[in-house]
Amino acid sequence: MSAIASASISSYEVLSVDEQRKMDAYWRACNYLCVGMLYLLENPLLREPLKAEHIKHRLLGHWGSDPGQTFVWVHLNRLIKKYDLDLIYISGPGHGAPATLSNSYLEGVYSEVYPDKSENIEGLRKFFKQFSFPGGIGSHCTPETPGSIHEGGELGYSLSHGFGAVFDNPDLIATVVVGDGEAETGPLATSWHSNKFLNPIQDGAVLPTLHLNGYKIANPTILARITPHELENLFLGYGWQPYVVEGDDPEVMHPKMAAVMEHCITEIRAIQEKARSAPAGTPVERPRWPMIILRTPKGWTCPKEIDGHKLEGSWRAHQMPILDPVTNPAHLKLVEEWMRSYKPEELFDESGSLIAELKEMAPKGDRRITANPHANGGKLRKPLDMPEFCEYAVKVEEPGKTLLSSTDRLGHFLCDVMRKNMTSFRVFGPDETASNKLQAIYEGSHGKMWMAKMLPEDADGGDLSTEGRVMEMLSEHTLEGWFEGYVLTGRHGFFSSYEAFVHIIDSMINQHAKWLEKSKLELRWRMPISSINLLITSLVWRQDHNGFTHQDPGFLDIVTNKSPDVTRIYLPPDANCLLSVADHCLRSSDYINVIVADKAEHLQYLTIQQAIDHCTKGIGIWDFASNDDGTEPDAVMACAGDIPTSEALAAVAILRERCPDVKIRFVNVVDLFRLMPEHEHPHGLSEREFDSLFTTDKPVIFNFHAYAALIHKFTYKRKNHDNFHVRGYKEKGNINTPLELAILNQVDRFNLAIDVIDRVPKLQAAGAHTKQWLQDQIIEAVNYAHANGIDSPETRNWTWPVQS
Repeated sequence: MSAIASASISSYEVLSVDEQRKMDAYWRACNYLCVGMLYLLENPLLREPLKAEHIKHRLLGHWGSDPGQTFVWVHLNRLIKKYDLDLIYISGPGHGAPATLSNSYLEGVYSEVYPDKSENIEGLRKFFKQFSFPGGIGSHCTPETPGSIHEGGELGYSLSHGFGAVFDNPDLIATVVVGDGEAETGPLATSWHSNKFLNPIQDGAVLPTLHLNGYKIANPTILARITPHELENLFLGYGWQPYVVEGDDPEVMHPKMAAVMEHCITEIRAIQEKARSAPAGTPVERPRWPMIILRTPKGWTCPKEIDGHKLEGSWRAHQMPILDPVTNPAHLKLVEEWMRSYKPEELFDESGSLIAELKEMAPKGDRRITANPHANGGKLRKPLDMPEFCEYAVKVEEPGKTLLSSTDRLGHFLCDVMRKNMTSFRVFGPDETASNKLQAIYEGSHGKMWMAKMLPEDADGGDLSTEGRVMEMLSEHTLEGWFEGYVLTGRHGFFSSYEAFVHIIDSMINQHAKWLEKSKLELRWRMPISSINLLITSLVWRQDHNGFTHQDPGFLDIVTNKSPDVTRIYLPPDANCLLSVADHCLRSSDYINVIVADKAEHLQYLTIQQAIDHCTKGIGIWDFASNDDGTEPDAVMACAGDIPTSEALAAVAILRERCPDVKIRFVNVVDLFRLMPEHEHPHGLSEREFDSLFTTDKPVIFNFHAYAALIHKFTYKRKNHDNFHVRGYKEKGNINTPLELAILNQVDRFNLAIDVIDRVPKLQAAGAHTKQWLQDQIIEAVNYAHANGIDSPETRNWTWPVQS
């Protein structure tokens, strides 16, 4: 026990002898099931001597963290029953699912969800066999695992998921076991700061347990090898109150752990009671929340040695401690001795069910950790109370005449979404809410959540508040983890980020998409959860001073690699379309919705009703910009994205003025996945629909927001694909004006017009003079930008001309 912990906890006399006996027996049952999952194909309760044919042919799994995790769980069960706690458990160590699975089975939840895994010998045999077995379940806490909101396939997000779960859940405690290997990741290290954003009045609590078992796959862990003084001061510096439980003797460890965990729970309740009972107007202070440092041997309770090598307490216990029991009789005997050391004959009755006195150790009903409804958040989810988005619409009397920021208009809408849903909606962003022109949200959100120190000058425009509902921290990892934990437990949210740096959460989006796909398509017992809504702004095309580092639209490529059943991408061209898309996304469930909209001022094109119609279709012809009059066009000008749209419209205006005989159809795409064939995507266009928009043999000049290859990927099976000429980002540019950057990547109005002239046969001769003029315009535009540091007034003030 550390000096810090000893100073606060003077006695370990918490458990009675009988209570400790039963808790240890329950722990042994958990550990027995963990080992059984790793090794056994048959003979689940060792009712006969263990034979090679009882062992799985391929041994895949991880043992190292399991006994420490089950140890924590057994002690949580005692406290849930004693204090009627509403508590979920998040397993951070990689491949640590056996600990959760074993407890789910012993709590009876697993058999309720999967009746074939019944609480008897045959059910236990099936339960063991499925683990890390073809057609079965993985070694992480996958969506198939009852009680889990965190798969852990990628390390680093357990603690942020825990905090997301307890925001606006004042009675919930999220116990997060952080693996010491996981603790070396950047996202996990940053997420310790989440305690500066937890309000003890309106939020629940997170009880982290840093599980130090000393080793990763083949190396020691950093935090296990620093001095106790350094370790404890690290967490004191993070703002936590650490309590250390250390040892390897269960007889000693049980009373230690019981005392420390009970102290932490009562301390959490005291913090909350103090804050919640204070007179109105009393400033809310940031408490020093408790955390536990649990130091146990790697692979605790497995054999001490194997073939003269240290096993328990070494890296060899990380995965499968004994690798060859099928071919090595001595090692087979060692596995049997190990499993029998848990005394399964004392734990399970003749039928194979856990004995009655041990069944009583688990909580009842929804208080069972793996039955807690917060871990199946769709059960608790309620639809947002939404304002009427049309009330925030831009008045558009003529297309392409009004100039304003679309995201600013969105901010006013989100402000009222917040006002109507003050306990179930939060907005997340890395210190960029105002930068992204969404600052109107602050008016309805009590500002930005901040529990750290405040200075007098913060009152002058800082928008900081201990009751704030906008979550800002310069860690996209932590924000996304909070957001995921928030929606996984039944609430709603919105996230905005600079486009180039949303890549920071690429892999988190990958993990969440896989969670959604499995939950949505295969697990009927997982109820739908609110969608992850990501606004991507501060776009590649408007980086006048940030330059090349801020130019990367490739997040869309990442998203399109995920299942079309759970991902959507929207590129609204103006404010009214953005409002319609945002309303749709906030009402949706079981999706990752990516919205791409620039924060700068742009021309507005569609009335609100036109925008609703256009966004509902997802793709359509803009009649005001087309002059084919329902006949076969000479070319199709298509676009997706606000800046590509404005440049494409400018190109059409040039052609209609200088080449009046050319017939152009203008097509705008809002829902990117509409371009896909309907047999590949549930929202894809049929061949007939696609051909009616893009023709079957005419050139299509497609001006795209991101990398051109993405449009070719979606359309390569279409009849007219050979005539698709896509313009997109080419990794060209640095410190440029918007038009100059567009020119460098050939998505500008002049290059687009040249494209049409080059590809429409009747223009190749007649348009020669116009083409030369366009080339001159390119030179003049670049020269003007370099001379003046800004685009010309003709470019900046351009509007859509009134067509005769």
